Amino acid sequence: MTDKPTERRAQLAERLKEARKLAGLSQGQVAKLLGLHRPSVSEIEAGNRRVSAEELSQLAELYDVSAAWLMGEVPDTVDAADPRLQLAARELTKLKPDDLERLLKLIAAMRDDTSDPKEQ
Repeated sequence: MTDKPTERRAQLAERLKEARKLAGLSQGQVAKLLGLHRPSVSEIEAGNRRVSAEELSQLAELYDVSAAWLMGEVPDTVDAADPRLQLAARELTKLKPDDLERLLKLIAAMRDDTSDPKEQ
């Protein structure tokens, strides 16, 4: 039998870490912005520290995601009917192959997990 609170905490921790990285912030930067110690952010992302409702709200705002997504209440899928996604796809088809390759490399670099090991 699985422990639902433990699963939810693990999912929240993983999404917080992912959202922080996508926002381009280090754990130290997040800690400073929220008035926390960096180890607190690390413990939150490891699922070892509970997140208060206020902290969850602040983190969602900082990372520009919804608290519902962070808590796993919103599916982790992309809606192909999203007009923003359709616009992006149309614009990508207009790029020259070399420019598209450079853009894909830039996106990969933005998602690169080679950050400081202390922050993982």
